[in-house]
Amino acid sequence: MAASEPSAIVAWRARSPVFAATMLADIEALAARLPSAGPMLNLCADRYHFAVAFCAAALRGHANLLPPNQTATMIAQLSAGWPTLYALTDGEIRPEGLPQVRYDTQDACPRVGAAYSVPRLPCDQLAALVFTSGSTGQPTAHPKHWGSLITNVRAEARRLGFVDGRPVTLVGTVPAQHMYGFESTVLLALHNGIALHAGRPFFAADIVDTLAGIEGDRALVTTPYHLRNLLESRVEVPPLRLVLSATASLDPGLAREAEARLGAPLMEIYGCTEAGQLATRRTTTREAWQTFDGVRIDAGEDGWYASGGHIAEPTRLADRLELDDASHFRLLGRDNDLVNIAGKRTSIGHLNHLLASIPGVTDGAFVNPEDASGDGGPQEGGLQEGGPREAGQPRRLIAFFVSETLDAAAVTAALRSMTDSAFVPRPLYRVEGLPRAETGKLPRQALLALADQCRKR
Repeated sequence: MAASEPSAIVAWRARSPVFAATMLADIEALAARLPSAGPMLNLCADRYHFAVAFCAAALRGHANLLPPNQTATMIAQLSAGWPTLYALTDGEIRPEGLPQVRYDTQDACPRVGAAYSVPRLPCDQLAALVFTSGSTGQPTAHPKHWGSLITNVRAEARRLGFVDGRPVTLVGTVPAQHMYGFESTVLLALHNGIALHAGRPFFAADIVDTLAGIEGDRALVTTPYHLRNLLESRVEVPPLRLVLSATASLDPGLAREAEARLGAPLMEIYGCTEAGQLATRRTTTREAWQTFDGVRIDAGEDGWYASGGHIAEPTRLADRLELDDASHFRLLGRDNDLVNIAGKRTSIGHLNHLLASIPGVTDGAFVNPEDASGDGGPQEGGLQEGGPREAGQPRRLIAFFVSETLDAAAVTAALRSMTDSAFVPRPLYRVEGLPRAETGKLPRQALLALADQCRKR
């Protein structure tokens, strides 16, 4: 915690401030109740509880495991990999097969007469194991050490203008367990003397109510998916100092509308689980991204690498980039986002943009069934309408859309006018909703499972 005074506001819960001395007492009380060995599976839904649990585990030398989901399969994998794993929960999620600790600091209170002293941790301490989302393949764990995490979020604070001493509270629509939420709603607050909000509002009315309950400046940490829903609701949003977006590139038109409607600058942040947050851009004024101070991007024989700053060793990125120089670049799409059909090339991201731009389509997504490995390689057979693709048969994309007014024939006709016929999906399914994760991402395996369900109907 960077709060230098015990009376500093470090969080807001239920429209009430939480002071630094109270949070430190909560951390120490919870740390005393934790098992002797870790790591911890931090399942706290309340963002303040998550932050307290994270710090308490760190005091005990336990890393936090932050997987992309809490399914029985994922829990079993974690248990097999870490035999002393335990779960800490503050809600209804109680995974079977793991020792469990219930969040409880009700008896905690600042020690009367005790000097306010924030514990310090060694920079090389393993603080978290963060997993990829699984949107392009199987989730993979990546270790995060204390020193690199703090270096990263301090660079972020400088870039976002949060080092001027003005108090601000971060309201996040993303879970703290996700790398973006972990860095930009928890660590960014704790280590730059600003406050976090305990909630995670999802619906537009909840976002407005949460923002209205905070005194002083507010910043909204969100995603393109949540931001679009907020703007489409037409609700009046309380004044904001900043809007921060990540998890997917933001459409410039949506960015312009957001700044006009919300009256605040909108910044996008680019990063990945492997390397953490790397760069930002103000989408309404520039296409290129600028890396954090000390971070550079270099082209290698097999892709692009990030190094410097908080990054311990050069890390390959999963995106294709166009470099202006080592500090400025443009995103061209994911490595495994390219589609090549009959010698014609495009990207899934571009096709998704076309689908979403059709008037009457409220959500939609393409999936390439022949790239199930997540590394761009083909899959045997591939999921197709009616079964696997036979040799010599042209590959086809699958797509889904959500609409109250359009049927598949109308959407297909619109797509034919926008892209080459090779990329028109076959099949195209109308669905009630897409299996989006809490961050708005669409895990690849969930899309393939949805396709299989639709095919069997």
